[in-house]
Amino acid sequence: MRNDKVRVLFVCLGNICRSPMAEGIFRKLVADAGLADRILIDSAGTHGYHIGEPPDERAQRTAGRHGIDISGLRGREATAADLDTFDYVLAMDYENRDNLRGLRGDTAKVGMFLAYAPGCGCTEVPDPYFGGCEGFEHVYRLLEEAAAGLLADIRERHLRLAENPYK
Repeated sequence: MRNDKVRVLFVCLGNICRSPMAEGIFRKLVADAGLADRILIDSAGTHGYHIGEPPDERAQRTAGRHGIDISGLRGREATAADLDTFDYVLAMDYENRDNLRGLRGDTAKVGMFLAYAPGCGCTEVPDPYFGGCEGFEHVYRLLEEAAAGLLADIRERHLRLAENPYK
């Protein structure tokens, strides 16, 4: 890992529902913790279905109800370079994890986002795209729990030593 910033990438299929919501939630959490200058955050999809498009309206409304504006985010496709650039490459489900592992690059960094929310009772963030608004709210709650666990992990593994090198 580089010494400048911890780099986090959230990944789902099309980068219009789960991963931009995760990016928005984590950005707010990081900003509220005063760590925005220490952690770089992005999102992508494993398929280029929605390159350049804003997040799904339902994702935007759900995030907005929680005080998070994701309307400025735009879909992009994950690349092999992302696997080398980011310290955490976090998939929303096993299919996308496997798609990421199929790219050339440092696949050791690829993990499951819900691994940071062991108490949630599931390992994959369900895709709310074909469901109703209640599915987006359920996904929001899962992402919020995992984001808190991820930030705790980053603080422990990366930022604690940077804050006080004598610990």
